[in-house]
Amino acid sequence: MSNQPPITPTSDTKSKVITTFLDHPTFSCANCAATIALQDELISKAFSGRDGRGYLIHSAVNLKMGKREDRALLTGVHTVADVYCMGCNDRMGWYYHKASDNSQKYKEGKYLLEREKLVKENKWKLDETE
Repeated sequence: MSNQPPITPTSDTKSKVITTFLDHPTFSCANCAATIALQDELISKAFSGRDGRGYLIHSAVNLKMGKREDRALLTGVHTVADVYCMGCNDRMGWYYHKASDNSQKYKEGKYLLEREKLVKENKWKLDETE
């Protein structure tokens, strides 16, 4: 366990945002461009978020977790916590702590990220010899 105090995201925490996944396709925050997840971590695009479509993601970085709460979602009651971008404090979606229904247990420990809050960064390189 770290002895450093937790970072509370504000507009001045952008310098502390992790830069990772160099040269790999990622999802980034649409507001501040902080890297959020590798595209390889995408499990499903067939989810609904609070404000529209959402992506179920296996793991993510540069997110601060909010307060844990029981929330009635389309698939039943889940224990979730909203997640916020460490760079700009935008609410990005939520983290599934616990699902009450056995058929929904696969979501536990995963993130639902709002599609509209993400930018797909493909890291394509153009052939400069042409």
